[in-house]
Amino acid sequence: MTTPLIAVPTAHVQAGAVRGWRPGGFAVAETYVDALRRAGARPALLPAPEPAPAEEVLAPFDGVLLTGGGDLQAGSYGAQAHPAEFDVQPERDDLELSLVRACRRLDLPLLGICRGLQGVNVALGGTLHQHLLDLPGLVSHGEPAGGDPVIHEVRVQPGTRLAAALGATTVRAVARHHQAVDRLGAGLHATAWTEDGVIEGIELSSGWLVAVQWHPEVSAATDPAQQGLFDVLVEEAGKRALARVA
Repeated sequence: MTTPLIAVPTAHVQAGAVRGWRPGGFAVAETYVDALRRAGARPALLPAPEPAPAEEVLAPFDGVLLTGGGDLQAGSYGAQAHPAEFDVQPERDDLELSLVRACRRLDLPLLGICRGLQGVNVALGGTLHQHLLDLPGLVSHGEPAGGDPVIHEVRVQPGTRLAAALGATTVRAVARHHQAVDRLGAGLHATAWTEDGVIEGIELSSGWLVAVQWHPEVSAATDPAQQGLFDVLVEEAGKRALARVA
């Protein structure tokens, strides 16, 4: 059996942020790694910057997981920086946006989570609501900059790849984000929403490129629906791994 290899781009950690480290570092929350391992994948962390072309970077991999994190550069979708913007990492943006586009060209499975969903949308020409608190009448979506998450219900469109992976059309989701999809990128369609109409899931109509605005990794160890997202990503990546050695 060939174990699928999943690329997981990392966030940069500033010098001094980790006790005892004089330099900075690269990191990803272990909950993402745990969920991929439960699904039967071998995760490989991918730091930015990465000077090689995206297709070359992805050559050894069978799938990609884009994780949560700070905000994308507003300029990447034609906006000005918002006062609430936080932890912008341009080199990470450049890497992840290029990987999304390459995954689409290569038909490589990709799962985007929170910031990852936003990156998928922006990479394909979409835009973002920069600060949900500026919009009236919304439920709480949590505070990403050191705040607590919230749990809210998400309605999922039946018959979508997202619904199939979750095995459900309604889920309880852990959320902590202040930005969300505004205009959808080319080829994307919305697949999930909160009661206030905020888009919580998107996917392409071809291939397996699925993204969610919430954090399935937080509850995946105890919630089969949330773990299902990682399971199906790895299942799709496994098809690539088998084809690679055939």
